[in-house]
Amino acid sequence: MLAKAVLSMSACLFSKDELRRYQRQIILPEVGIPGQERLRKSSVLIVGVGGLGSPLAMYLAAQGVGRMGLVDFDAVDISNLHRQVIYGTADVGLQKLESAREAILQLNEDVKVDLYNSRLSSQNALGILRHYDIVVDGTDNFAAKYLINDACALLGKPNVYGSVYGFEGQVSVFWAGRGPCYRCLYPEVAARGMVPSCAEGGVLGVLPGVIGMLQACEVVKLILVQGEPLVGNLLLYDMLAAEFRKVVISKDPNCAICGDNPTIKVLSDIEQTACMKEGDMNDVRSLVEMISPEELRDELSGREEICLIDVREPHEFDICHIAGAQLMPLSEIEKLCSELDSSANIVVYCKGGKRGAKAVEILFQSGFKKVRNLSGGILQWIEAVDPSLEKY
Repeated sequence: MLAKAVLSMSACLFSKDELRRYQRQIILPEVGIPGQERLRKSSVLIVGVGGLGSPLAMYLAAQGVGRMGLVDFDAVDISNLHRQVIYGTADVGLQKLESAREAILQLNEDVKVDLYNSRLSSQNALGILRHYDIVVDGTDNFAAKYLINDACALLGKPNVYGSVYGFEGQVSVFWAGRGPCYRCLYPEVAARGMVPSCAEGGVLGVLPGVIGMLQACEVVKLILVQGEPLVGNLLLYDMLAAEFRKVVISKDPNCAICGDNPTIKVLSDIEQTACMKEGDMNDVRSLVEMISPEELRDELSGREEICLIDVREPHEFDICHIAGAQLMPLSEIEKLCSELDSSANIVVYCKGGKRGAKAVEILFQSGFKKVRNLSGGILQWIEAVDPSLEKY
């Protein structure tokens, strides 16, 4: 009788509509009315409402998470739609946050949605993150991932990490104090241009959906205190092989932020200090020259001969390329550069600039001295010089 009375009182916490909405998960013994109440009282911050953040936000709203914070500063672009399923064609050109909130509230009007229309930085990160129980990393760049990790470590909050590239993805829960953090796994910040972003290297649209939903699973497990969250483990997914692998991550006693003697006590913006581990490569990088699209246009129309190299992949070259460019994919440039005149005035370009930066380094190491990288890659060239070319 007492158990029935407690259940009846607990059920009164929810309206009849809410009980009908969540009945399929409430009947799970691991959830029940107490678990549903935990979901309703929880708060989750999603940093980046893109390929990962889209399924995350929708599924957490569907589960009944009571409060969500969304951090993003971008507008919806048509190139987002193949993977960022929270948006539709009618949203192109609109601010992501407003469109995302509307989609969430259409799904579940009981969710409280906070919007932070700004880039996460060392100045605002702690102030934003401290108001949420769980932080989810839906970003696609190293600078943001280190910043989220460091802020969560300083605040003692769990960081549900996700990453995608090509046909592969990763998921983990970094929680300093209870397990390793992101810096335990990746102590050194990758140099700019060393690892292409999804915009540079591409990603199949369904993959962020898989990884984002796995992140949502981890969030729900943490809220319900059920199962084994991925603390101390990195889940790897290979879509083409249809394989999952789980790798144990050890806590690094020398970690700069969660180790025995941490050296990071305050946040800093990683993007400005990213460097390579290899010794003298920084000296090489300091010699790299950039050339703007306008400057390249003027030089191409002038008397000086320019050796223009496109370091993208063949299928990208077929979509669009600068007239007169020679295709030399980054993956092959080291073996193909012997075909180039070492005294030539070389300009390299890629899609957005990162692969171009790496190509410049390779050419410098191979003895080429006059090498420049097109600022912003072909996308910036299209914006500033030749809008007739197809964007992708």
